Amino acid sequence: MEKVVIKSTEKEQVIDITEEVNNILQKLDVSKGVCHMFLTHTSAALTTADLDPGTDLDLLAACRAMIPKLLYRHPHNPKHVSDHILSSLIGTSLSFL
Repeated sequence: MEKVVIKSTEKEQVIDITEEVNNILQKLDVSKGVCHMFLTHTSAALTTADLDPGTDLDLLAACRAMIPKLLYRHPHNPKHVSDHILSSLIGTSLSFL
């Protein structure tokens, strides 16, 4: 199993990890099989997208529009609850052939 560490620089950010994943698969000399990726952080998500210019901002805007403005009761920090909800909705794992 390989581990990739990605550090974001913004509170909300789309990060293309295609190159990192391809480099690992190439290093492992994998030509067939299933690649399973998962996150260990509770306020991040994994998905696929065609990242043409501006698509990242459109994706972030659409995600934010899905989460209602509520009075959240999360004991740690209520400001993070919408991030946890988005992570749950989008998902924290991907598998592909």
